[in-house]
Amino acid sequence: MTAAIVWFRNDLRLHDNPALDAALSSGQPVIPVFIRPPHDTQKWSPGAASRWWLHHSLTSLAAELNRRQSRLIIRTGSPHDVLHQLLAETDADSIYWNRRYEPDGIATDTTIKRQLHSDGYTVESFSGNLLFEPWTVETKQGKPYQVFTPFWKACQSRSVADPIELDDMEFPAPRNWPLSETIDSLKLLPRITWDAGFYDRWRPGRQGAMQALATFLETTIAGYHERRDFPAITGTSSLSPHLHFGEIGLCEIWHAVHERHKTPATLTQGEITFLAELGWREFAHHVLYHFPQISEKPLREKFLKFPWVNDAERFRAWKAGRTGYPIVDAGMRELWTTGWMHNRVRMIVGSFLTKHLLISWQQGARWFWETLVDADLANNTLGWQWISGCGPDAAPYFRIFNPVTQGEKFDPEGEYVKRWIPELRSLPTKWIHHPWNAPQEVLAASDVSLGESYPLPIVDHREARARALAAFAEVKG
Repeated sequence: MTAAIVWFRNDLRLHDNPALDAALSSGQPVIPVFIRPPHDTQKWSPGAASRWWLHHSLTSLAAELNRRQSRLIIRTGSPHDVLHQLLAETDADSIYWNRRYEPDGIATDTTIKRQLHSDGYTVESFSGNLLFEPWTVETKQGKPYQVFTPFWKACQSRSVADPIELDDMEFPAPRNWPLSETIDSLKLLPRITWDAGFYDRWRPGRQGAMQALATFLETTIAGYHERRDFPAITGTSSLSPHLHFGEIGLCEIWHAVHERHKTPATLTQGEITFLAELGWREFAHHVLYHFPQISEKPLREKFLKFPWVNDAERFRAWKAGRTGYPIVDAGMRELWTTGWMHNRVRMIVGSFLTKHLLISWQQGARWFWETLVDADLANNTLGWQWISGCGPDAAPYFRIFNPVTQGEKFDPEGEYVKRWIPELRSLPTKWIHHPWNAPQEVLAASDVSLGESYPLPIVDHREARARALAAFAEVKG
């Protein structure tokens, strides 16, 4: 009997997996495969934090396959070469995968599919990572959307596919399993132990994803619209890394929310707001698919001439959480410690980098790519282009977040700052977001020595704002 290869990528789950379902439905033995391409062949090879998550997610997937009397075949090398090797080593005559939407992924998949088809193999790809395929949602003029609100309105008029349930049957095994490398051999974990905080914060894998969804629906979603902007409290879903690696499907989440009600008309405001956030993720992939250049260049071409500043010293201070602005520094330290940052704080630190420091959004995006466990090319790109004012549906160029007032509004008691900046924990709340204004006796009593235990601001807000407005005025219009 021939066999079918299922090529796993960013869909590391068995449930609601259209490619796997098609392979199982063929009645052939199934060979699950994960291929790690050479690092130097990928323009956007996963960053260090993403590799950490990938290691544990693959471990979880492999264990789940083992429980079903199957196994995950691990290989490294060019996907084109590895797949041909596997076809030659096994009785497989077909390959199934779920589609990717990043430029390099599309190019790779298109080339492989064309070659395998010409060699006589069956190759089928499926929609397993989005609610809707990017080319199926378009304006009345037949063009892609560049503004979120009409895009999401168009999406809401469509029905979302039901998730595919996987029963408890064992997977049919091939006559002979091909040789496999080990997950450890991929060397995805960091060489130095900077990831200790990751283990306290996350549980990668399918079970972790389902637990995160259950907890969110039970305890958090009701107040999501009111609490999601406050980083000191649990107001968000924490599903983003699980979604990025495909440990849970968007259709599963969508229907899990809707199944709480008899009709969509009875959705609560928290649920509506959360679903719209899933819509932003969908929008990000829609934009990247139609405008693939935006991972490197601004969508608004006039920003190609923007006078960005190359300031290595201030960039290092931003990365290290040593800017002297507590809400910014707290966010950057949370990122380094946990591989994640609250979305409101992502906007604040992004605005600070691009507008206070005039350091390019590309540099910020690259740092996030390296340090976020949920680093997703579409989401990361859209977020950075939005905050810097050069992308689709972007924030107005004159919208420059004041890090002091943002901190006071979204961390009014200073809990978030004190959690991540221990040197300020004894400082009274009145001064927590602008310690440089605190009286000397207050600083002394709080054991804060500005410029020593905690830095003075690396830029003055008013001066930085004026400089940014002048720079943006050069390219506006």
